Amino acid sequence: MSTATTSTKASGKTFFGHPGALASLFSVEMWERFSFYGMQGLLAYYMYYSVTDGGLGMDQGLALSLVGAYGGAVYLSTILGAWLSDRLFGSERVLFFSAIAIMIGHIGLALLPGYAGLVIGLIFVAVGSGGLKANAVALVGSLYSKEDPRIDAGFSLFYMGVNIGGLLGPLLTGWLQVQYGFHIGFAAAAVGMAIGLGIYALGRKKLPDSGRIPSNPLPASERNRYVVIFAAVIVLIIAAFASKIVTPENLASTIAYVVIAASIIYFALILRSKKVDATERKQVWAFIPFYIGSAAFWALFQQQFTFIAAYSDQRLDRHLGSWEMPPSWVTSINPVFIIIFAGIFAALWTKLGKRQPRTSMKFGLALVVVGAAFLLFIPLESFVKTPLLALVGILLLCTFAELLLSPVGQAIATKLAPAAFGTQMIALFFLSVSLGTTLSGVLAGYYTEGNEIPYFIAMGGTAVVLGIAMMAATPALKKLMGPIL
Repeated sequence: MSTATTSTKASGKTFFGHPGALASLFSVEMWERFSFYGMQGLLAYYMYYSVTDGGLGMDQGLALSLVGAYGGAVYLSTILGAWLSDRLFGSERVLFFSAIAIMIGHIGLALLPGYAGLVIGLIFVAVGSGGLKANAVALVGSLYSKEDPRIDAGFSLFYMGVNIGGLLGPLLTGWLQVQYGFHIGFAAAAVGMAIGLGIYALGRKKLPDSGRIPSNPLPASERNRYVVIFAAVIVLIIAAFASKIVTPENLASTIAYVVIAASIIYFALILRSKKVDATERKQVWAFIPFYIGSAAFWALFQQQFTFIAAYSDQRLDRHLGSWEMPPSWVTSINPVFIIIFAGIFAALWTKLGKRQPRTSMKFGLALVVVGAAFLLFIPLESFVKTPLLALVGILLLCTFAELLLSPVGQAIATKLAPAAFGTQMIALFFLSVSLGTTLSGVLAGYYTEGNEIPYFIAMGGTAVVLGIAMMAATPALKKLMGPIL
């Protein structure tokens, strides 16, 4: 990290006061999110709309569960991307080939009809997105030293690029879907990823050389063993589906159990590694509450693609005069607010420097705010149709919570990571996102007619309690984290 930071300073090239290489990563992540959210904004509707409306005619509850399971699988695949980076190829190369896989997946969704296109397309997008996300974050982290107070602001700027793509993607694909059908919308996502891949390919040489070197290289003598392990895992997955141990109905809960097991194993391996010294081990222990808080946050926030997607389709008044807004456009409301406020949050953290609140306080406040957002759905149950502005206000609160937790969570993962487990520690953060995203699909199944108010009380109340507990744990975490904020 220090080598990358030094070389960046020496070049004198900056991106809004940050290392110049941040611009290249900003760009590729923007276009990847354009394609990802452009596709995901349509996904639930494609699954549960009738065949005559261009969909697959799936049961709505099952469709929402599968959207959550898919989202969880995306973040679960960060394990593979992180391992390939740390042990074999380095972050930069894994990111490049992951982008190619994403583009192939979107092409599959656009060109292949029915369930075949859905399965093939989502597998490629899930594996590619997982590989790209972990390694893009690792490369951003490599631009700063652990003590650099700009790091939270740098991740906030990076996050703004994510949300520019997240804003534009659903707007374009949603309009194309209404005008020309789902497959044209998916095709636009493929084109967006192709643009992002081309721009990134032109700027690859600007990234730090450290991103091309695995941090914990796998000895050649062990490679055959891992080939056997990976082959066995693939066979096991195929057998589980073929024998119907894993079915579409239980896929979300299965992924949740897998993520929990993988997280426990990952924490145990890092904590027991001889390459982790005593100080680093304390910092890994400190990361566990952040993992739990992150999972709880994303279980609510990611319901934008499950419960809120269906709510926007069926309960929301989307009329602006005589024109009705496509339901998928609701997905773009959050990115609008991110673009407006990410720079403000970044400037705030930069100005406060070492006087800014500790990460645990930011996490706790994020959970309280997102919990309050869900509690605000309660009075809206008296409306026949929910006013659009009411949902906009709720999503604004979710945005504030996201800015308090998501870029800060990625930053804390890089700051608390042991030297030998840099990208894999980021993968652990994304495993928390995987668990939360999977649970967003599972939990959405409990939202039924007649159960609305208990659902919102349970979701919002639990988040508020966890947030207060996170803030109360700040003194204990401070002892484990040392000088890290």
